[in-house]
Amino acid sequence: MTSKPALTRDVARRLRRDQTEAERMLWSRLRNSELEGFKFRRQYPIGPFFADFFC
Repeated sequence: MTSKPALTRDVARRLRRDQTEAERMLWSRLRNSELEGFKFRRQYPIGPFFADFFC
């Protein structure tokens, strides 16, 4: 049986890989901390959900 953290990691990886064009464009700006130095993450697990972008 797959552990929950491994399953969560696999789902997050799939969501990052299969992102929409809009997500790809937004992430290209967010990933380098271009918005006033804030740090962003993609597909961040929050309880049973995933936030597409998390600051």
